[in-house]
Amino acid sequence: MSCMTQQWLDPIVRVQTLSESGLHFIPNNYIKPVVDRPDSDNALDEINLPVIDIGGFMNGSLESSETTMLAISNACKEWGFFQVVNHGVSNELIRKTKDMWREFFHLPMEEKTTYANLPTTFEGYGSRLGVKRDAILDWGDYFFLQLFPESVRSHDKWPKVPTPFFIFFLFFFCSAITEEYSKALMNLCKLLTQVLSLNLGLDKSFIWKAFGEEEIGSCMRVNYYPKCPQPGLTLGLSAHSDPGGLTVLMPDYRVKGLQVRKNDEWITVKPMTDAFIVNVGDQIQVLSNAIYKSVEHRVTVNSTEERLSVAFFYNPRGDLPIGPAQELVNPVRPALYKPVTFNEYRLYMRKEGPSGKSQIETLKAE
Repeated sequence: MSCMTQQWLDPIVRVQTLSESGLHFIPNNYIKPVVDRPDSDNALDEINLPVIDIGGFMNGSLESSETTMLAISNACKEWGFFQVVNHGVSNELIRKTKDMWREFFHLPMEEKTTYANLPTTFEGYGSRLGVKRDAILDWGDYFFLQLFPESVRSHDKWPKVPTPFFIFFLFFFCSAITEEYSKALMNLCKLLTQVLSLNLGLDKSFIWKAFGEEEIGSCMRVNYYPKCPQPGLTLGLSAHSDPGGLTVLMPDYRVKGLQVRKNDEWITVKPMTDAFIVNVGDQIQVLSNAIYKSVEHRVTVNSTEERLSVAFFYNPRGDLPIGPAQELVNPVRPALYKPVTFNEYRLYMRKEGPSGKSQIETLKAE
């Protein structure tokens, strides 16, 4: 990370502070170009992401659930997104995780800012994703944590605020709830990558091995989108595809905001209660030689409700080169991408911020 600046080049302003100040007009550096602004009249609400019941995977072999396997394969090819229900993560744990993080964002600002992050790692409490000076910013704050392998964690960034919601801090300076949740999501992602591997005609452990086996990386970003007085002029998170392997999102079940691009139109996602929203990241697009494609998505905001979501990212070990699987390369379909390590690849978003699908274009083979 030596090429990253040690400090933010522009002053950091918390979006929550702006929202709670009572302003009627958002600052100019949050106003998106007209072409990037959300258009509620044109966003499609009558279509929704596929909803897939994976409960059968919990009680038998993956191959015995052919219908579910096919549904996931089709969703990855046609959408890059799907929702999963009966996923094995308890509803109680989901609610505890959401409540704990919502409480964090409602703490006094001086307590939250003790966890302020830096461009070198992004770990901690933040308000922008890219370091580029004078960028048009998104209307959202977040908390970012490295989870696995445990050796990459910055323990000083795991919240240790002594409030009733934070009495569970027992082990390795972390919240027991976050620890339990992250382990449950690691297991879910391993299962889903087995499904994706088999659907690609590969050994079921192929993606797990390619990503580093027991050294697979994972991290979590808790997104907080405060109320916005002019939601039609900005976004909570600009259009982008996820740079990692697989993303599992705990959405805000009360308030819609996630939009997915399909056929050059934006689809507003209607989350199922207690379902997770799963999407393919750039690393799986590369590894699958574009059989599966990561898809642009963005987040809108509104003037009446705050939103909170929890994104879990399942990524390759940072120093492993990821390229198209040799089994998926042939004279008819040559390798479409150059191998690159995830440590190198993720620097793009840290520098530029969310920028559509432009990042993966940098990997195209000549």
